[in-house]
Amino acid sequence: MVELANNTTFLKVVVLVGFGLGGVIFGLSALGAPAVWNLDKSGSYECGFDPFEDARSRFDVRFYLVALLFIIFDLEVAFLFPTVGGTFPVGGLAVVVLFLVILTAGFVYEWGAGALQWS
Repeated sequence: MVELANNTTFLKVVVLVGFGLGGVIFGLSALGAPAVWNLDKSGSYECGFDPFEDARSRFDVRFYLVALLFIIFDLEVAFLFPTVGGTFPVGGLAVVVLFLVILTAGFVYEWGAGALQWS
C-alpha cells in the first residue's frame, strides 16, 4: 500500500511540474514577444498570394478520389510490411492476399470506368 501512495505522489509531482513549466514558458513568451495586431496578420494567406476566391468554393470530386486512392494504397503498403519478415502465419497471409486482390480489383474497375482520367 505504501508503494501505491509513493507512485501517486510521484505522479502528482510530475503533473504539477509539467503544468508549472508550461505556465512559465507561456508567461515568458508573452512577456518577451508581445503581440502587435496588424491587418496583414489577420488576413488569409495562400502561398504568398491573396486568395483568388472564397475558401468555401466547390472542389471537383476527382481531388477527393485521388486522396482516397492515396489513403487506400498507403494502407495497402502498411499491410504488406508484416509479410516481409517471413514469420507471418499462413492464415494471416491469406487474409492479406485477399485484401490485396480486392483492392486491385477495385483499382482495375476504376481505371476501366475512366474515373482516373483528369480531363
